[in-house]
Amino acid sequence: MYPETTPGTTQPDAVMSDVEAAAEARRIIADAYRPTAYRDDTPVPARGDAPPVAQPGRPPMSQGATDASVLMLAGATATTMVGGTAAVLMYVSQFADPLVCGLVFGAPTALVLALARLLKGAKPAPDVHHHYDGPVYQDQRNVHSRTTGVWAKTNNQQ
Repeated sequence: MYPETTPGTTQPDAVMSDVEAAAEARRIIADAYRPTAYRDDTPVPARGDAPPVAQPGRPPMSQGATDASVLMLAGATATTMVGGTAAVLMYVSQFADPLVCGLVFGAPTALVLALARLLKGAKPAPDVHHHYDGPVYQDQRNVHSRTTGVWAKTNNQQ
């Protein structure tokens, strides 16, 4: 007549008392609200053998690579703004000279590149540490060279 049911369920025509119906309702509600996942709240050690996990966003890379990518993004943005402004100016004026616009709008880019080159060479000198065993004689001299004239003559002064 009816297919077999699992224990704890009732037949469709079976009549339940109010106590049985309340117990069945509590069981159904308890099954519906039972957690389906478990969270382990044990503290994670500060150091360990587990490899780092990549986080969403920028991919993991070295600090130098991060600095270079940010610099490239900033340069691309600046170049786009300068080029866009030049294009709009030439379109709006209808007779703007492309050479003049290139000079006017290229000057800030050339200035930025020159400043970047200057700042790149202005890094502080690294600390030099020497470790010696035994007697050592150090002679540190600064020699200033100057080459002048049509016929090159070099004067080295200490």
